[in-house]
Amino acid sequence: MTDRTKSAAEQQAREEALVAEVLASFDNTPDDRLRELLQHLVRYVHDFIRETRLTEKEWSQAIDFLTAVGHITDDRRQEFILLSDTLGASMQTIAVNNAACADATEATVFGPYFVTDAPHVDLGGDISGGASGEPCWVEGTVTDTDGNPVADARMDIWEADDDGFYDVQYDDDRVAGRAWLTSDQNGEYRFWAVTPTPYPIPHDGPVGAMLAATKRSPVRAAHLHFMVTAPHRRTLVTHIFVSGDDYLTQDSVFGVKRSLVKDFVRQLPGTPTPDGRDLGDRTWSRVRFDIVLAPAAV
Repeated sequence: MTDRTKSAAEQQAREEALVAEVLASFDNTPDDRLRELLQHLVRYVHDFIRETRLTEKEWSQAIDFLTAVGHITDDRRQEFILLSDTLGASMQTIAVNNAACADATEATVFGPYFVTDAPHVDLGGDISGGASGEPCWVEGTVTDTDGNPVADARMDIWEADDDGFYDVQYDDDRVAGRAWLTSDQNGEYRFWAVTPTPYPIPHDGPVGAMLAATKRSPVRAAHLHFMVTAPHRRTLVTHIFVSGDDYLTQDSVFGVKRSLVKDFVRQLPGTPTPDGRDLGDRTWSRVRFDIVLAPAAV
């Protein structure tokens, strides 16, 4: 064995001994699941450091980056969610936790802009709340995987305005582009919103710097958020996306799924609306989204 080979073997042994020592430090963790998660995390982090031969400067830069993510996070902005989303970690977690089930509607990212105190609107109501944008009529059904209608399913809906901002991104406490409603006895639902448009995620912070450094766009494909809950059904968090959008293949958070791309059909001014609403000389769009909920046990 040459001196070089001996040194390499000794270095490998030192590194592996450290991994074993750190793993053993968690052996007495009372919570089995916590022990499993921490020990797996240790293995993956140490493997990453060893395989990439990470420098001390690079590790320090990584800590500085995470510190900056924490500093910019507040009650109106969640940079850690943005980081998770842009690394695809959010979508991977969703994939793991939403197993495929018959023709159940696919889930996608939750995002950082949901709020729990959105207003209620009746079927056919307008969720826009004055948000800027082209009016859009949204309708569909909620069924289970056997095709049975799901009545009284709660549907939380939220979206950005035509300028690419959610209401919580403004500083005037407005409530716009969000509401909740319930499906009727036939599982049907309908409401007015605004036609979704592409918009950039907040990119003036550390996550934006990461995207710029890697030549990635911060833009999200145009979408409308849904969260659908019903007894004995798996909660569905999803979007629908606009067919023909240029950003469908480069969504910054990897949220687009082919099954969720829908035709938002533009209507000419003067075209009669489904509920008789008078839109004057404005264009509007309409889209159908039939939702299928998986059983809660899946």
